[in-house]
Amino acid sequence: MGDLNLIDLVSNLIIYMVVLLLAISAHEAAHAWMSYKYGDDTAYLLGRVTLNPVAHTDPVGTLLLPILSFILGAMGGGLARIPLIGWGKPTPVNPNKWKKYKQANVMVSIAGILANLLLAAIGFTIFKILISYDVFNFGTARLGLGYFMENQEGFPKILAILFLDLIFLNVSLAIFNLLPFPPLDGSKVLSTFLPASFKPFFDLMEQFGFIILMALIYFGVVSLIMTPVFRLVQYLLITPWF
Repeated sequence: MGDLNLIDLVSNLIIYMVVLLLAISAHEAAHAWMSYKYGDDTAYLLGRVTLNPVAHTDPVGTLLLPILSFILGAMGGGLARIPLIGWGKPTPVNPNKWKKYKQANVMVSIAGILANLLLAAIGFTIFKILISYDVFNFGTARLGLGYFMENQEGFPKILAILFLDLIFLNVSLAIFNLLPFPPLDGSKVLSTFLPASFKPFFDLMEQFGFIILMALIYFGVVSLIMTPVFRLVQYLLITPWF
């Protein structure tokens, strides 16, 4: 399986799934909480305002596909191009209960994105603090995160994997959900500001949104969008600030 042995693969998968469950739970709980704040108690009454992953887990989107894509990607070769995709159980909302509909539609839509960015910021801050206390072997960090990880061993390596997953996975989810294609959050924000004449277009997009997203992932468009952001985050991570 490429450069990973079975123990590394399993341990990395466990860390990845823990971070993914947290990221998806925070994302969906934020939607539910924000909708509740604007007067809709639908998700609140269903127990969705919680970080408990049981409330937000979709068996296929949260467990099966992420695990399969992680394992296949770790095998290398052509399989390494398989994207690490995943999603949670959709948060039910009733827009008819919202106060200030347009404002609520924007805030509820971006709440999950903001939650992911908050988690990424927390992971980033802790990672920089650990660097300042020499928890990591940081000698080759300026050559890139790949060289940095090769020089980590034992518990520091586990910490590095955990916080790097926390940072980059949440950044990925935030950017991905900003894309203006149904059913992603970015499309709901965009629809708020477009005239009513665009509604038939969005209704059509709803039917083919998933296919469009898969095509954008397969042809590398999503990667093209995310790569500059990842490079910026990596630069900020490995560059001393003082």
